[in-house]
Amino acid sequence: MTRSPEPNRKRQRVDRHQQHSGESASTSTIMTRSRSRSTAQPLPANAVVPAPLAAVHEPGSSVASKGAQTNFGDESEVLESHQDSIVLTSKMLSELGSDQEVISKLGEAFSEPCTLARSFPQADALWAVDCPVDAADVRAAYSFIFENTSTEVHDELQRLTVDAINTMNAEPCDEHDIQMSAILIMLLNPKITEYVNGDSTPVFPELCSAIMNQPSSQRTSLMQYFATSDAAPNTRGSLPYTAVTGVRTIPDEQLLGSDSEQASFERYVDIFQSYVTQEMVKAAQRVARPAAAGGEPTTQKVSLHGLSSCSLLAVVQCMALVNSYNNTHKMVSYTAFYNDAVNEHIDIKDDVPRFRMPDGVSFCGYPFLLSPTTKSEIIRIESVILMRTELQDSFFRAMFSGVTCPYLVLEVRRDNLVRDTLYQLDLKFSQDLRKQLKVRFVGEEGVDEGGVQKEFFQLIVRDVFSSKYGIFRASENSHFYWFRPLVAPGKDALEEIRLTGQLIGLAVYNAVILDIHLPPAMYKKLLGVPVTRDDLREVDPELHHGLMQLLNLTPDELEFLERTFEVEYEDLGELHTHELIPGGAQTLLTTDNRNLFID
Repeated sequence: MTRSPEPNRKRQRVDRHQQHSGESASTSTIMTRSRSRSTAQPLPANAVVPAPLAAVHEPGSSVASKGAQTNFGDESEVLESHQDSIVLTSKMLSELGSDQEVISKLGEAFSEPCTLARSFPQADALWAVDCPVDAADVRAAYSFIFENTSTEVHDELQRLTVDAINTMNAEPCDEHDIQMSAILIMLLNPKITEYVNGDSTPVFPELCSAIMNQPSSQRTSLMQYFATSDAAPNTRGSLPYTAVTGVRTIPDEQLLGSDSEQASFERYVDIFQSYVTQEMVKAAQRVARPAAAGGEPTTQKVSLHGLSSCSLLAVVQCMALVNSYNNTHKMVSYTAFYNDAVNEHIDIKDDVPRFRMPDGVSFCGYPFLLSPTTKSEIIRIESVILMRTELQDSFFRAMFSGVTCPYLVLEVRRDNLVRDTLYQLDLKFSQDLRKQLKVRFVGEEGVDEGGVQKEFFQLIVRDVFSSKYGIFRASENSHFYWFRPLVAPGKDALEEIRLTGQLIGLAVYNAVILDIHLPPAMYKKLLGVPVTRDDLREVDPELHHGLMQLLNLTPDELEFLERTFEVEYEDLGELHTHELIPGGAQTLLTTDNRNLFID
C-alpha cells in the first residue's frame, strides 16, 4: 500500500539522532512543561535521570541492552525534569503502600483534564515531538491498578474518569493540546468502553464527543498520537535510559520503533471497533424474538437510527475522523474498519430509506464500516426503491399524458447487438434509465423474466470488450482491461465510451453481475483519487517493469539509450508517437528528469 508523500517521521528521528550524536555538548536540556508554557533548564551531562521518568520494571527484567550505550547528555533531551511537575507515572503507583494511597493519587491526577495531561510524560524528547504521552507507561499503570488493587480502586477510577470526561464536555479548555494528552490517557484504559454514567448510559460516546468538539488541528494531532504512541521504544520493562547513569540502553535501530506505526494506529482503531461491536450485539439481543419451543431466539436487525439510546452515532462519527486520516496517510488497510457486527445486524431496509432523508441517520453514511457484500445489498435495495418509485410515477403520468411504458425496453438484433443497444440508450431520458429493464431480441418470442436480461448482458459485454470493437484492450499479463490508445479521440469515440459506462451502470442497477476485469486505477479515476506507479503494474506489468528499471540506470547508461520524452503506440495497425511534454521530441532522458518521464 502506497504511503503518503509526507516526510517519514522515523527518518526525521534518525536525522535528529545523528545531529545530536555529532555534537560534543557538555550540557543537555530538560524540558519542563507547565500548563501555560514550556521552559528549558540546563542540566549537566552526567546528571541522574529522575526516577519518575522510568517505566516500571517487571521482576527479573534488565535495563542493560545488547546495543552500544551512548551518553545521555550527548544524545537526547528528557521531557519533564522535575518530579513535582509530574502528576502520575506507573512507578509512582507501584511504590504506594495501600489502596487508599492509590485512590488519593488517582484523585489528584484526574482532578481536571489539564492535570491528567501532565501524567505519564514521554521521557525521550525526540519521541515527545510526535506524542508527549508515554503510552507504554500508561498501559503499565492501568495494568498495575487492575491486577494489584481492590475493586474499590477500580470503582473510584471509573468515577474519576467519568467526571473528567463530563468536565471536558461541560467546561471546554482553551489549551486543546493539553486536552489531547488527557484524552489519549483515558482511551488507553482497557475498560473505557465499559464505563457508564450514574444513569447507566455509556460514557465512551461522551469521550468521542469531546474529541469531535476539539479544533480540527488538534483532532489531527490526536490521530498522529495514535500512529506514534505505541511505536515509541519505551515498552514496559525496557527503559530507554537507566535511572542511575543516564545512559541510553536501547540502540538506534530499536529507537526507530519497536512497534510499527501501522500496528500502533490499528490498536486505537480496535478500541472504537470494540465499542461499536459491543453495542450492536446488545441492540440485536434486545430486539430478538423469543425462542420457540426447543429453538433459539431469532436475532432481529437494527439501524443506526434505532441506536440513539447508546449514542453510537458519536462513536461512528469519531471513527469517520480516524478513517479520513487513514485514507490520507495509509496507516492500515481499509478492511480494518469493516465491522462484522454492523454487517451482520444492520437493518438495510430501514437504513437505506433514512439515508435518502435530508437529516436521516444511517450506517449508509459511514460506508467504511460496511463490507462489499453489505454494500452490494444496499445498492440492490436502493435500485428496487427507485424502480418502484418510477413505476408509480409512470402510472400517474399515464393518467394525464397518455399511455407510457413502465419499463425500460430495449429491442435489439443479435447480429448488431452493440450498435442497437448504444443507439437506443442514447435516445432515452434519465428517468427512463431508472425503470426496470426488459430486453427483447428481434424475431424471438418470449417474455423477459430475468433470463433474457442476463443473456443480453453476457453477450454485449463480450462484444464491447473484444478487440474487434476497439474501445478496450486487455493486458496479456494481467488480463485487466484498459482503454485502447487513440490518435485523436473524436466525439463519436468519446460518446461510445460514455454509453459503455452507462451500459455497465445499467447492469449494476438491475443487479446483474458482469464478468469484467477492470483494474483499481479505473475506480480511482472515477472517484478522483490520484493514481500511483503501483497502479500501472496491474494495468501493464511489462511497461511498469521497464519504467522501474530506468531508476536503476547510471547517467552513462541513460545517455547511451538516447531516449526522449516520446512514446510510441499502435492504433489500428499503424505506429504513432506522442510527446509527453511540450518539446518532448527534443528533451533527452537524464537522471534529473527520469522521475518526470515515469510519472
